[in-house]
Amino acid sequence: MLLKKFALTAGIAGLALSLLCSSASAAERVLRMGFLSSQDSHFGASTTAFAQELTKRTDGRYRIELYPNSTLGGELEMIGEMQRNHLDGAFVTNAALASVIPEMGVFDIPFLFRDVNHARAVLDGPIGQEYLAIFKKKGLVALAWGENGMRHITNSKRPITGPADLKGLKIRVPQSDVMIAGFKAFGANAQPLAFPALYGALQSGEFDGQENPMALILASQFQKVQKYISLSGHVYSSAVFLLPDSTWDSIPADDRPAFVAAAQVGAKVSREAATQLERSGIEQLRRAGMTITESVNRAAFEQALQGAYAEFATKFGSETLQRIRSIQ
Repeated sequence: MLLKKFALTAGIAGLALSLLCSSASAAERVLRMGFLSSQDSHFGASTTAFAQELTKRTDGRYRIELYPNSTLGGELEMIGEMQRNHLDGAFVTNAALASVIPEMGVFDIPFLFRDVNHARAVLDGPIGQEYLAIFKKKGLVALAWGENGMRHITNSKRPITGPADLKGLKIRVPQSDVMIAGFKAFGANAQPLAFPALYGALQSGEFDGQENPMALILASQFQKVQKYISLSGHVYSSAVFLLPDSTWDSIPADDRPAFVAAAQVGAKVSREAATQLERSGIEQLRRAGMTITESVNRAAFEQALQGAYAEFATKFGSETLQRIRSIQ
């Protein structure tokens, strides 16, 4: 009788524990987040930091499942999936943003920023906050600005020191009208292509070159299919943590500050990683056999852009361009 009573008590305790675990599991909400590069890239580091910080700040109520290597599609595809409420979040670079939010194209203007510190000052200040708010018009919530880095030009043909060296080269650029116009002003045969298809297009010779930040060049191993890199720093490539409105609206108001704070932690990690790779990447690429051009003729590039600058001023407003340039 005692054994039967013990067995019954143990059974009830086991059932209670099972129900408790089931309840705890049900309380955890899993959100899917995608990004374009590998898990061991700077994007992997920043999204992992975001995921861990969010879980910590919400006592495990949220868990982020990360999908690297464009598993969920290219950046434009991921944005579309969020807008259709099929994806909970993404860490997306500025390369895709102008196609969805035309105002974001202003940040694609070549040589708009003096350097990375200038770009960060703009995005960390009132201008950056104003542009984060614009995402709401497209059904998206932007949590924080992260970083991809200063974009540099690589190619398989020759060193690039000025716009004359780009003439005749077929250069892949992101799906951004502003960047296409800028590289055409430099004399390049500039064509857009989604990032997931880029390595194969370089390998096959469909494109002579491309331009991307050092961190992404290394993560994508473009040194295997490119011979030359010019440290042009022609565009600052930001990145942003995005959620769709539908996901954001479903998050209790008390939990939303944790998402913002976690995104700010992830953004900080992305900047630190991009900075480190910018410094160490030159030697890595040199050891891999690439020829490094460490400085370009910025004045010549800016002169070649004069006609395009007039169009950019009309499109985005000369006051906006001047406001960005005046930030110290």
